[in-house]
Amino acid sequence: MNKVWSSLTGSLRARLLWFLLVAIVLAAGAQALVAYRTVLAEADDIFDYHMQQMALSLRAGLPPSAAVGGIGTGEQNFDFVVQVWTADGVRIFESAEEAALPQLAVLGFADVHARGTTYRVFSMQTRGLVIQVAQDMAARRHMAGTLALRTIAPVALMAPLLMLVVWWVVSRSLAPVARVRKQVASRQADDLSPVSEEGLPEEVRPLVQELNLLFDRVRHAFDAQKHFVADAAHELRSPLAALKLQVQGLQRAPDGASRDLAVSRLVAGIDRATRLVEQMLALARHEASMAAGAKPEPVDLSEVARLAVSDAVAAAQARGIDIGIAHADAAVVDGQPEALRMLLRNLLENAIKYTPLEGRVDIRIARQGDSVELTVDDSGPGLPPAERERVLDRFYRSGETQASGSGLGLAIVKSIADLHGATVALDQSPSLGGLRVRVVFAPSPRGRGLEPGGGPGLSGA
Repeated sequence: MNKVWSSLTGSLRARLLWFLLVAIVLAAGAQALVAYRTVLAEADDIFDYHMQQMALSLRAGLPPSAAVGGIGTGEQNFDFVVQVWTADGVRIFESAEEAALPQLAVLGFADVHARGTTYRVFSMQTRGLVIQVAQDMAARRHMAGTLALRTIAPVALMAPLLMLVVWWVVSRSLAPVARVRKQVASRQADDLSPVSEEGLPEEVRPLVQELNLLFDRVRHAFDAQKHFVADAAHELRSPLAALKLQVQGLQRAPDGASRDLAVSRLVAGIDRATRLVEQMLALARHEASMAAGAKPEPVDLSEVARLAVSDAVAAAQARGIDIGIAHADAAVVDGQPEALRMLLRNLLENAIKYTPLEGRVDIRIARQGDSVELTVDDSGPGLPPAERERVLDRFYRSGETQASGSGLGLAIVKSIADLHGATVALDQSPSLGGLRVRVVFAPSPRGRGLEPGGGPGLSGA
């Protein structure tokens, strides 16, 4: 029994049919019961009215005294019995022999037990006579029951038809759900195409829409994983080959000086490989965050800038570079705090790497209407206009590069900017002459700018 109930409640179609059919049966039963009792009550009122009218019709045609006898045994009809009594208690008329109905002292309607059955009796007094009209309750109930059954017969006939209509409507309404189930069940494991929403009811369409969004996020996660594997296979080949050659050079070093040079080259190669792996992992992590659809939160860009400067100040001091926040309007954007900190840290590391000794790197945060603009200027050599867009691609490095790198720093910046719906643009710095990187955050429903106010630069080195 539990298994049957579990199968019924586990299926939406079976559950709807079960509860609707039970509701129809209960409603039909209640309607039939109410109709039956109502018809019986109305039949009683009608029969009582007929008895009263019969008594009134006899009132004018009876003599004041003298017995008149009955109608004879051959034409007796015990459904209705009429008796007339004098004021002295003498019965002067009866419509049926041996009716044996007692004289009632109470006028009006009453129920009397006689002849092994129950009679409904109506008594009235007129001109010194008492007229009684009685009806057998068994005959009355039989006629009333027949009338009530005729009344509820349409209900009994319509209930099965209504059940068939409900079954058809439920089956047709759930057909799109069954179609979606078949689509999902028949597709391959790597098929993440959207499920068709055509013909779905409003209650089911949001579920399918969320399912399609989930497929889209999973597809982006798979694509990010494929890109990461392809990039790792492509980009790690060269550093590992270089490390192998440097180890072989170290093994063949003829003297201490050659060995020290080979060791320094090996350490530099390991540092480059480590930096490449870190950058690739950071890029893969933020692409996974983008695919997962992490919820944004309000982020203060001024606080992000201060933290990023504290992360980069040691590298800047080692090269004698002056790094700081030249101007900062108080502004809050929707985003991921750690991702935005990595975005700005990569911009600063890139600027420090390509800025010559004793150079300068400035950060500016400015509100432009409803949007917020984050800029990083450096006093380095800049980039030719033809390469300013290409350096945002993965593993691309300028042909005029002057520092070692993996070519992933600005690609990570672009990935995090895309995650936040921001745009990245590269240009020549009008103040320092080197490269200017602008990240423009578009206004968002929750993003808001605070009261503007200029802030002094925070000098680093």
